[in-house]
Amino acid sequence: MQMRCIAIDDEPLSLALIQQYISKFPALRLVQTFDDAISAAEFLRTNAVDLVFADINMPDINGIDLVRSLVEKPVVIFITAHRKFAVEGFELQALDYLLKPVDFNRFSRAVQRALEYLRYRRHDAQTQEESIFVRAEYKLIKIPLTDILYIEGLQDYIKIHLTQGRPVMTLMTLKSMQEKLPATRFRRIHRSYIVPVGRITAIVNRKVHIGAGPELPIGDSYAGFIEEWTRQ
Repeated sequence: MQMRCIAIDDEPLSLALIQQYISKFPALRLVQTFDDAISAAEFLRTNAVDLVFADINMPDINGIDLVRSLVEKPVVIFITAHRKFAVEGFELQALDYLLKPVDFNRFSRAVQRALEYLRYRRHDAQTQEESIFVRAEYKLIKIPLTDILYIEGLQDYIKIHLTQGRPVMTLMTLKSMQEKLPATRFRRIHRSYIVPVGRITAIVNRKVHIGAGPELPIGDSYAGFIEEWTRQ
């Protein structure tokens, strides 16, 4: 399965380099290149693509404004000579950003991440069943479902506690996370907690025991889960 992509950069040498890099990936099909954002925006309004490589610092319209103007947003990898643009790119949910001059190995890692995410977004059954993707630390992180110990809601953020390593913090509501997870394997037990059902070892005094991990309370609105669990 090939992914349709375009490249936008007002610097001819940089655009040629990105084009050369793209040609090394059979899974990518470069359908068009542009040396200005206005022409690229017009193309994107009438042509669907999966992935966009976009320079940020361009005349007339920069890469960030271009992506912000799109109604249907493809996956975006920004290319920039300035680290300061990383925060704006993250806010636009760009998958990655590459610093000029772009190193091929770094480019390759970004492409592999993009391909994996695009397959996930296209509802590849195996990938969707076994992992989720979240944005944290200015990048897209893949988390295997089997690594999740429990998920904690903290106002506008959630903290994903893992069986190994430090927790992953991401800007997302607990409700949005619940919609990402398979309902048969993960259940919400409290306004602040989602747990993997398979990791529950006991429920005592309306508290869920997660193996040797923490005891998590069951909220009043989720008390029916106790009966469901005992019937399993």
